[in-house]
Amino acid sequence: MSRVGKYPVSVPSGVTVQITGPEVTVKGKLGESKLTLRDNVEVTLDGNLIWVKPKNETKHARMMWGTTRAHLNNMVKGVSEGFTVNLEINGVGYRAAVEGKSLKLQLGYSHDIEYPIPADVTMKCEKPTAISISGRDKRQVGQIAAEIRAFRGPEPYKGKGIKYETETILRKEGKKK
Repeated sequence: MSRVGKYPVSVPSGVTVQITGPEVTVKGKLGESKLTLRDNVEVTLDGNLIWVKPKNETKHARMMWGTTRAHLNNMVKGVSEGFTVNLEINGVGYRAAVEGKSLKLQLGYSHDIEYPIPADVTMKCEKPTAISISGRDKRQVGQIAAEIRAFRGPEPYKGKGIKYETETILRKEGKKK
């Protein structure tokens, strides 16, 4: 079992943390995030360290201990630095472009795919074959990247499709004559 919860979350300069009852608010240069705490954990602020403790020794309280600490760490990192996921597009004629508040994808279908960009997420297409998704919420950035990748996942024979920048595709050998 992981012991992530016993380590404190350090708050960098420029980030403010407020704990009011069951809600923790974190503000930074990239915006503000809120987290409603579960009944099983208590959060205290000691200088520039956030400590999370379980209120009792039940299994659920210990699970929420590590989960709450991880959420708080992601919130602090999100409002100070932000999260970025990069996608690559491989395939002849496959391309992407940001047009206004939507991402336009051409992925070999008979139609273009328009993906609306949420308000607190930014997308850039430096090249027509690269998409960069940035935001302060790690879960939201990852979910959007997964939804875009699902439009045309990478296939193992030619490697065509949308893949994460760090992902490696295991290539298969084609049919032999």
